[in-house]
Amino acid sequence: MRTYEMVVILDPSVDERTVSGPFEKLVRVTPAEGGTVDNVDVWGKRKFAYEIDKKSEGIYIVLTFTAKPETAQELDRQLGLNESVLRTKLMRLDETQ
Repeated sequence: MRTYEMVVILDPSVDERTVSGPFEKLVRVTPAEGGTVDNVDVWGKRKFAYEIDKKSEGIYIVLTFTAKPETAQELDRQLGLNESVLRTKLMRLDETQ
């Protein structure tokens, strides 16, 4: 098991106050495969440096979780298929942290 951090940018039309509930449904693949979701931090709406899909802002969520590499890739794939997700960035955290 490895520790990962994922930044997810959601479409700004999604209601910011109710983002946590639907997002929890999206990350269910991690506990189902034996991993753990350690932290979900909703940063809220932020402006982009450049437009993504003709949008100038998005809702940022930072997710920290522990899982197998295959599970992390599957989570990234499933989030990429969701229409409300504009971008994802998956990073493996160092063991020294």
